[in-house]
Amino acid sequence: MACRTGLIVAALFLGWGVAHAAETRPNVLFIVSDDLNCFLGCYGDPLAKTPNIDRLAARGVRFERAYCAFPLCGPNRNSFLTGLHPNSTGIHANARIFRQTIPAQVSMPQAFRLAGYFAARIGKMYHYNVPDSVGTNGHDDPGSWELEINPAGCDRLEEEPQIFSLEPGKFGGTLSWYASPKGDRAHTDGIMADDAGWVLERCTRDRSRPFFLAVGFYRPHTPYVAPKDPYFGLNPEAEMPLVTDVAGYQQDMPKAALGSRKPEQDAMTDAQRRQAQQAYRASISFLDAQVGRVLDALDKHGLADDTIVVFTSDHGYHMGEHGLYQKMSLFEESARVPLLIAAPGRCRAGGVAQAPVSQVDLFPTLAALCGVAAPTNLQGQSLVLLLADPAAPGRGWAVTQVTRGGSHRRSAPPTEAGSKGKQFFGYSLRTPRWRYTEWDEGREGRELYDHAADPKELTNLADLPAHSATVADLSKQLAAAVKTTLPADGAVPEIKPGLWNPNLTNP
Repeated sequence: MACRTGLIVAALFLGWGVAHAAETRPNVLFIVSDDLNCFLGCYGDPLAKTPNIDRLAARGVRFERAYCAFPLCGPNRNSFLTGLHPNSTGIHANARIFRQTIPAQVSMPQAFRLAGYFAARIGKMYHYNVPDSVGTNGHDDPGSWELEINPAGCDRLEEEPQIFSLEPGKFGGTLSWYASPKGDRAHTDGIMADDAGWVLERCTRDRSRPFFLAVGFYRPHTPYVAPKDPYFGLNPEAEMPLVTDVAGYQQDMPKAALGSRKPEQDAMTDAQRRQAQQAYRASISFLDAQVGRVLDALDKHGLADDTIVVFTSDHGYHMGEHGLYQKMSLFEESARVPLLIAAPGRCRAGGVAQAPVSQVDLFPTLAALCGVAAPTNLQGQSLVLLLADPAAPGRGWAVTQVTRGGSHRRSAPPTEAGSKGKQFFGYSLRTPRWRYTEWDEGREGRELYDHAADPKELTNLADLPAHSATVADLSKQLAAAVKTTLPADGAVPEIKPGLWNPNLTNP
């Protein structure tokens, strides 16, 4: 465990009662998983073993159609933590922080700090290189938190030599997995659940100040490391399904749509595909158990009735669909995220919202629920009405973008880029019925999928004359949606390395 300064602990646990009057505003427990798709029981996955996340869904509203702004860790975490789309943060790659582009912007946890909340982070909230950054602050924003806790368990400190990888010696960017002989509490996420219980226990000692506690679990991000007993046993290798006939339905898809493919994944055997999915699902079950321990601590300390709980992932994840693994596509598996919000007294328990929503909506929603002043330039909608009435239509769409061509490590908007080749964006609009995607404004291809008839997005209808009117209408909607992702002056911010001071405590 690493705290930025011991003075924070003293101020947190000794000084609140003197400095602050009694608080009535709700607390916030903000839980983010890493690389988690909707392989969850509450989302109808028949193989899922996720009882704790499922019981959270029963306490709150499950958003059936929730989408990330960018299917890559760094850009999307910067996005939902600032309430701005990547075009307005200027972050389109990993290893970046919004202080390098828009240094005066107030982040979501920082807004809660400024409103008198105690803001703490455990684990990964902004971008980290996994597993190399585990146990460090990673690419964090110190101004967002008063307390930072960065544990590292056996998965980081001891077991890496035993991890199988499709590319030996590489873990975070390719598929890798290991069934650990050690128990939950020896692993990083298990230690984090302990730390969350520690913070929640102390938050009960003086409730004169509400808390915003962010818990960023690392699983199921590759390497898929989880205790063998019981989690691999809960997800038997023989039961893992394989995606077949991939080549048969790739033919009508633009090349850019499949641009996240990796050669070492194409070479996997069927046995390896089953082993990878077993380890991924085992990691989800392990994650679920740690989420359950945090929820149990919330209940144990009498905080559940006063605490809004959010559970989500930084983006979706492929497990062989379309011949793809991991992220960085605009298909449903990569763009869609689990999103659960339990807001006691403010939501319909067990409700399911069908309207498309974005993670950019989280900042204005939590600010509204807690009476916290938010920046005026936030780009999301408040979901407060949908929490009370899950049948409400909401805005009616969500937009997701991704880069193609050149280097994905660029943060300025893609342009023509030297020897690396042309760089461009893909944008995808999700409505209740349709997914419509344009690559480089259509110059690199278009996609149209009818979710009423084709929920797995196997048949691209974009070039069929019978759907030309639908394409024309959705293209206009997409263009209008993309405009909402831009800053007011229309100029995407550029990286300014000198502006980010990692030692800055309150920008």
